[in-house]
Amino acid sequence: MRHDLGMRPLEELIAWLGAEGGVAHSRAAKAAGFTTHGIRMALAAGSVDRVRRSWLALPHADAELRHAARIGGRLTCLTRARRMGLWTPDHDGMHVAVAPTASRLDAGGVRVHWSYGPAAVVSTALEDPIVNVLFHVARCVPPADALAVWESAIRKKHVAPDVLEHVVWRSERAAAIAAVASELSDSGIETRLAVILRSMGVDFRQQVWTDGHPLDALIGARLAVQVDGFAHHQAQDRRRDLRADARLSLRGYTVLRFDYHQVLFDPSHVIAIISAAIAQGRHR
Repeated sequence: MRHDLGMRPLEELIAWLGAEGGVAHSRAAKAAGFTTHGIRMALAAGSVDRVRRSWLALPHADAELRHAARIGGRLTCLTRARRMGLWTPDHDGMHVAVAPTASRLDAGGVRVHWSYGPAAVVSTALEDPIVNVLFHVARCVPPADALAVWESAIRKKHVAPDVLEHVVWRSERAAAIAAVASELSDSGIETRLAVILRSMGVDFRQQVWTDGHPLDALIGARLAVQVDGFAHHQAQDRRRDLRADARLSLRGYTVLRFDYHQVLFDPSHVIAIISAAIAQGRHR
């Protein structure tokens, strides 16, 4: 059915745009039955904005989607990861993917990724699919941070490790991360701990259940490594962990506990302590 907004309530187009996230291509609006005349009437009334020629947006639509439409790209990398609820390192600005052949533009400080990802995308999409998001993350941020984002996506069931293994990445960095990314890390900080231990050449296991609790990492038979996340500050959480650490000590384990800041910003300290413990045979 054709929607001529001169005859039908303007609210129909507004409601449709709202259901589309507040921003949509005019081609999609016409496919939904809205006429060119009706769209022009909505624009003239100020109920809808035109963004970059063919994009329509509600005045108070999501600012990031509006900006992506304005520069003719899709939200990707850390921006899209954050919007999906994934762990991301601290970062500024938006990340937008555009075709390698796209015309140069004034992106207004936006981090533009001039590249296609491995997954095909509908031309009118404003957000990248997860495979492309991870592809851009792998090429954009340091490997340890990228792995943490990837494992967050796996942990939250946005993608499975065996799916990532079979993607043709066309990127050495992405392929390398796909080879080690797993669902064993419960958080981004645990992923960073695993990166540190791998860099040391240490054999370890993750999420080993002992005394009714999972150990973030177990080196050998008796060296347990635990990490506290950024938000780990509640007194009851601290008391719970102290009780668990004490029980493990009574069972013959050495427990090393590090916080968010140490793992992220002082890895040399973490390495020094773990190396000394291994040298003392605490893992045996």
